[in-house]
Amino acid sequence: MTNRNKGIVLLLISAFGFSMMAALVKLSGDVPTVQKTLFRNLVSAIIAFGFVRYNKERLFGKKENQKLLLSRSALGTIGMVLYFYAIDNLVLSDADMLNKLSPFLLIIFSAIFLKERTRPYQIAAILAAFAGTLLIIKPAFSLEFIPYAAGLFSAVFAAGAYTLLRVLGDKEKFYTIVFYFSFFTTVSLLPFTIAFYEPMSAKQWVYLLGAGAFATLGQFGLTIAYKFAPAREISIFFYSTVVYSALISILLFGQIPDLLSVAGYLTIFGASLYMFLKNNKEAAKQAQAS
Repeated sequence: MTNRNKGIVLLLISAFGFSMMAALVKLSGDVPTVQKTLFRNLVSAIIAFGFVRYNKERLFGKKENQKLLLSRSALGTIGMVLYFYAIDNLVLSDADMLNKLSPFLLIIFSAIFLKERTRPYQIAAILAAFAGTLLIIKPAFSLEFIPYAAGLFSAVFAAGAYTLLRVLGDKEKFYTIVFYFSFFTTVSLLPFTIAFYEPMSAKQWVYLLGAGAFATLGQFGLTIAYKFAPAREISIFFYSTVVYSALISILLFGQIPDLLSVAGYLTIFGASLYMFLKNNKEAAKQAQAS
């Protein structure tokens, strides 16, 4: 199997892991969002702790990277709380697709903060993706708009976190970054979880611990996939989460996305596919030139 195919398989596994995480979070029912987020990250922190100790790395990274690690973790925590709130209050595939706007927002943030050049086709893809977002949200600016806004802002904060990950690059091991983020989220949400704690049934415990395990599978799969192949060559396969989430929505929750939402999914996926093909075309030209 080629490295590219290994990357694709890992991305498909990662997408399945994140889709199952979202489904289990939704299945856990009427538990406060911060409580769900804490338990999801507690499991990830324990698993990542094992990886860090096994590889004899620093638990909290290098001193010179603390600002980046802390900022990445803070943005990621806010984004995850908003995402879980959207999962609880929207059709699962709607929440998932809104969160998948983060790659488009990453382009904008990279241009603003990292001074990376934005190409015309990327701008076109971003505009198409936001048109798709409007089809999903169908903004009426009523109370029903709040969960959609949470889903949209979860992508904004996720893109901010990914921008800082770009800056971190290879300065830290992936399991150190996962542990730092998961530990930060667990500690920062602990006071809120204690204040608003709701007793959980055995089934809810299983669902949330399972969500943490699947999230870790998703995170590690995603990170390792991009070590086998560049994001521009395989990132489109991560959108398989929307297929998984749509099937889960129908089979487990009886939630069928409306036609406007489906049109929004296709628009955003089309924008992603267009950007994916253009990125590969540019990469091929650069390879021939060199």
